Amino acid sequence: MALNEESAEKRKSARLAIFELANMISVPMSLNAIVRLKVADAIWQGGSNAPLSASQILQRIASTGSDPENLQRILRMLTSYGVFEEHLTIESSPLDGSASERKYSLTEVGKTLVTDTEGLSYAPYVLQHHQDALMKAWPLVHEAVLDPTTEPFVKANGEPAYDYYGKQPEMNELMLKAMSGVSVPFMEAMLDGYDGFKGVERLVDVGGSAGDCLRMILKKHPGVRQGINFDLPEVVAKAPIIPGVTNVGGDMFKSIPDGDAIFMKVLVVTCSSQFRMVMLSS
Repeated sequence: MALNEESAEKRKSARLAIFELANMISVPMSLNAIVRLKVADAIWQGGSNAPLSASQILQRIASTGSDPENLQRILRMLTSYGVFEEHLTIESSPLDGSASERKYSLTEVGKTLVTDTEGLSYAPYVLQHHQDALMKAWPLVHEAVLDPTTEPFVKANGEPAYDYYGKQPEMNELMLKAMSGVSVPFMEAMLDGYDGFKGVERLVDVGGSAGDCLRMILKKHPGVRQGINFDLPEVVAKAPIIPGVTNVGGDMFKSIPDGDAIFMKVLVVTCSSQFRMVMLSS
């Protein structure tokens, strides 16, 4: 069937869909802006989550000279994706009798960006995925199809991602914060329903970052007497001291410390098929 034989309604819907896809970058970039401006913490204010206008938010996060109109555009964008809830208020005006004002509160999605009492949130995870080095690699993704011998990140930055991160203290620190913010709620949910650590005395966490997962496992399962937090040397060098946990630096592609059990969270899906086969068969 030729394109011109399709219904006009279908073609209109298709054009609208491709418009949205072509402009989809505005969503993560808007989310990145909200995190950098600490908008979620400004609205949350210790749990009040009272609806605020863009001007009221700026009073809490910025000095004079900031633009509430630009902030409102970002807020409305992310409202359409469920990060904020918009509240339209009608107030009396001496000129025409009434005036409307848009205010915003956090949805459940938006609350994930609020800094909790332990200093954790999903905000660093958002920032981690939008660092300059990563953003430079995305336009080269098509080259990974044409030439799979070199990753887009290497082409953009001259070396593999983990080598690059190891030389950038700020990026490394952000990764630690991001992993802690994601790992703690994940582990809380997992430990509520999983009881597979019985009989394990020495547990190795591969890619353990700051050691949050082991800290929570050892607290819930005191039978695990020793936790091995295994990650890149530059990562574990920044990891805090946790009773019962030993930080070990190394390369998982070469060798992994021995243990009664090996714990890997999410990590396998980011590795090559060859590494997954080696890991699962060992």
